[in-house]
Parts: sequence; structure tokens; C-alpha cells
Amino acid sequence: MIESEIAQKLGASGALLLKGPKACGKTETAKQFAKSSIHLDTNQDVMVMMDIDPVLLLEGATPRLLDEWQEIPQIWNYVRREVDNRKLKGQFILTGSANPEESIGMHSGAGRFTVAEMQTMSWQELGYSSAKASLASLLVGESVVFTKEDLDLDTSLDRMIKGGWPGLQRESVNHAALLNRAYVDLLAEVDMSRVSQVRRDPQKVRSLLRSLARNLATQVDNRTLQADIEKREDAVMSRPTLIDYLDALSRLMVFEEQPAFNTHIRSANSLRKSPKRHFCDVSLAIAALKLNKKFLMQDLRYCGFLFESLVYHDLKCYARANDAEVFHYRDSAGLEVDAIVQQSGGAWAAFEVKLGMGMVEAAAEHLLRFKEVIDPAKTIPPASLNIITAGNRSYTRPDGINVISLASLGV
Repeated sequence: MIESEIAQKLGASGALLLKGPKACGKTETAKQFAKSSIHLDTNQDVMVMMDIDPVLLLEGATPRLLDEWQEIPQIWNYVRREVDNRKLKGQFILTGSANPEESIGMHSGAGRFTVAEMQTMSWQELGYSSAKASLASLLVGESVVFTKEDLDLDTSLDRMIKGGWPGLQRESVNHAALLNRAYVDLLAEVDMSRVSQVRRDPQKVRSLLRSLARNLATQVDNRTLQADIEKREDAVMSRPTLIDYLDALSRLMVFEEQPAFNTHIRSANSLRKSPKRHFCDVSLAIAALKLNKKFLMQDLRYCGFLFESLVYHDLKCYARANDAEVFHYRDSAGLEVDAIVQQSGGAWAAFEVKLGMGMVEAAAEHLLRFKEVIDPAKTIPPASLNIITAGNRSYTRPDGINVISLASLGV
């Protein structure tokens, strides 16, 4: 999926920035397009070339891959200047697992750079989904053909524990769980301090990660996180420290926010603007809390939040391929919709996410009520109303609402 985006953007700009969390497969993906490469984090000659002439790092067959470019953030300005000098497309690919600080003095890459954001693998990319219910078709209002998939709750939990990390797909679920816990440990012990060369307390990082995991896929604000940490973790974290740690997690692309849908409604209710918060991969929430499948089976309510975050991850991947973004909706009356996918041209579709098929009827009523509050004079109606489940059947109900197994959803 990301490959077609990379090809398109390399053809449109002199340089491409490919970013995403550590271990999501950026370097291997970029190597499919690069004709030469240099690893700025491990090549011992890099600093020598920086001292002599940084342009030496840019010499080589194109597209030239500059891997982990954020280790030498000054290289950005040299790439920008070289793109101006060469006046050619597809010259450089920059990959990185952290965004550099704003203070380093990078000049705008407007007109020279395009950006592709890489995630861990979606169910379609992993081969878990037949993609018979495509997001593209839902955005033009097509019905879903009846499909029965090979999916159950046990399988869904295994896949959430393992996650979408390319390097873990041949591992057992138990081994993948251990490796994901190690990812969290390294994040707390090394990456959070290394990202801006500022020492951050590993125990406080772990406390914050656990609090984010407990409040996954919700509109939790910083004050609530702070209170949760003090109550559940028996730790003290000041507001400035909390904000700094969240910023570092965001720069590492481990933590992200699902923005609120800005639309016009007919009622006097006001829209809630707070984002929902997610990890880059739902497996990290499970790893942060050191949960196993037995525990998850005993707490299906929390599994529902995990599943919603998984669906957000996949919808975001499929939305990008359809020139769309993923939002959520909530108003002051408490009416919520888990995900709104809106294309840049304005077409949009609404999605409720339910772990079990027994929740479908309530979700359908929710969606129909949501449709009624949208002001048709100011907002185009949704192309489709949809319920995504961990069940094994996909079909269109008599009222027009699509029920879609995640194992059927695709681009």
C-alpha cells in the first residue's frame, strides 16, 4: 500500500521523507526504490564527511537513501539545496524513526519534499483480510456483498498481541509478546532520552505508557492522565513533565491523536474537540500493561477499546490510500461515533466499532441517530454508515447499514 504512495511522491518531488515508528519497516521498504544508500546512524565515515563536505553524503546513484537522517538533522538543508541545484525528481529518500526538534533550524522543504507516513502493517497487508469490503467502495455508498471470513475472538486477540510489526510475523504469539515488551523497555530506558538528548526518568515513562494504555481510544485529557498516574501508579508527574514526555512520544511516532470531526449539526448541542489517543500499534498498549490472552479474555470491555484502536490503525492506513483522513465525533449530548473517514473532496463515511456481533443493533441505532443530527443544508450526507466487528460475517442490513468483519475490510 505504501509502495504506490512512495512511487507517486518520488515522481512528484526531488526528495521524499519517509517517516514512521522504529521497526515498522521503513528502511527495507525504502531499499526497494533506492539505487544507493548510506546509514547515518552506523556509518563511521559520516562525521568525517560532514566535517570535510556534507555534500559527499549525497553523492551516489539516485534515488539515494539517507537512513536515520534525524541523527544528522543538518543534512536536511543540504538535501534541500541539492534538490534546488539538480532540478530533478526522485533524487533522495530520507527515512527516520523520530522527528527532530524544531530548534535545529531546518529550512522549509516546501516544493522540494513530499512526505509519506508509514505505519505497522494493516490486516490487508498481513494477509488477514480479504479486502472484499473496500473503503473506496464505502466512500461512494456501495453495499457490502455477504461474506463469511475465518475469524473469531481468539484469533483477533492473538493478532492484537502480536501487532503489525514486519519483523514479528514469523514469531509465535508468546515470543512476539516478549519482544513487544522489550520494545517498551527500550523506549523507556533509551529512546525517550535519546530523542532530544534530554534525560527522562524511565519509571515515569513506564507510568505514562501504562496510563495511556489504560485510557486507549478515549478522549482522556492531560489532567486525567496526571490523576490516573498519581492514583494507579503511586507516582508524581508534574504537568510540564507530562507534556514534555507526551511530546517526546509523539516525536518518536509511538503516540498519536485521532482528531475530532468538524461538521455542522442541527441540534443545539456543541461539538467536543478533544482528540482520542492511540499507540502507533495496539500491541504496545498490551505490552505496556504486560497483559496476556487469558487476562484479555476476562476483560472484554477493555478488549473493546483495544479493538477500536486496531480498527483506527487500519482505517488510517486504508484512508491514506484513498486521499482521506480519520476523525471521531462526540457532542455535548454524549452522542459518539468511533471513526469518520473523510476524503479531501468532502465525501465521508461513518463507522462504529464493536468487538462482538451482539452489539450490532445498538450500534446501528447510534449511527441512525447520528445521521439525523447532521445538518444537510451545510454538510453532505454520509456516503455510508458502517459497523466494523471482530465477527466473521460481512453484509448490508435492510436499513442500509453495512456490518463489516475487520477480516473483510481493505483499501
